Amino acid sequence: MPPKPKTAITGAKVAIFWDPEGFELDSLGSKEILAMTDGDTPTISLNVRMLSVDTPEVHYPGTTNPVRHDIPLKQLGEWLMQGKAPVDAGLAASLIARLITGKAGTLQKTQGDAATAMFRKLVDERLALPNGRKRSLMLRAANQPFDQYGRLLAYMAPEYSAEEMAQLKPRERATFNLLLMESGWGATFVIYPSLPKYADLVLVQELAKEAVEQKRGAWADPLSLTGYEFRMCVRLYDTVSQLVAGKKLSRAERNGWIDRYCADLTTREIFPPQLYYRVPPYNRLFIWPADVNEAVARLNLTPGD
Repeated sequence: MPPKPKTAITGAKVAIFWDPEGFELDSLGSKEILAMTDGDTPTISLNVRMLSVDTPEVHYPGTTNPVRHDIPLKQLGEWLMQGKAPVDAGLAASLIARLITGKAGTLQKTQGDAATAMFRKLVDERLALPNGRKRSLMLRAANQPFDQYGRLLAYMAPEYSAEEMAQLKPRERATFNLLLMESGWGATFVIYPSLPKYADLVLVQELAKEAVEQKRGAWADPLSLTGYEFRMCVRLYDTVSQLVAGKKLSRAERNGWIDRYCADLTTREIFPPQLYYRVPPYNRLFIWPADVNEAVARLNLTPGD
């Protein structure tokens, strides 16, 4: 059974409790030496992938402009309508209208640029000090601090003094990760085991839910694909194009375009990868296949209907 929170948060819908160890970093460090304080203490720069949030893509894959996927994704939508893709019927139905416009990639790029502009605006506002200087950053890394690309996985926030922290409410000292979700330009993208602490997870669910229901940012357009859905559809197009061309694929190859399981933060139900759409976007907790057994045991998850 999972540990229960020591202090309940009144009205919270989140049923999963998590208290990660993590650690805080006092410097933000693309692996370039910026300075040296002595022979064994260099200061370097380091790419950061902000945890629990996913914004629309400006480039994918690599440096490819998402606009180049407009026609392929329209074709994918037609294949879904014709039943030519190895896709759950419900998932196909949720994607078709967003793909057959022929502008799915263009919309992704437009929204990715808007998300980038919002992030810059938030940084300028939140790091500004009355004297014209800028605050430092507080970084809290995940229990597993680096991803496969060598990026630091972290929550990022303005650094406040102890006196300021005592005066600020949790929402007022929000991380940039959370602020992007609140703005509607970042979708919830919590992945086990890199969960925030329970109180922060409650804020993630509540503010992301507000953004969806109030149609902020990307949620204002019903034809939007989240960043992870866009990437999924690009991979799915590659798979289906091979099947349509008559190539025989193994089961793993047919299903390689989606592999993360999805659990509901509020009900503890867990669903196979293709059924993630059954969980509201603000309640989604994604789990890699290798971590499913551990997550089910530690979070007391149950099979979804």
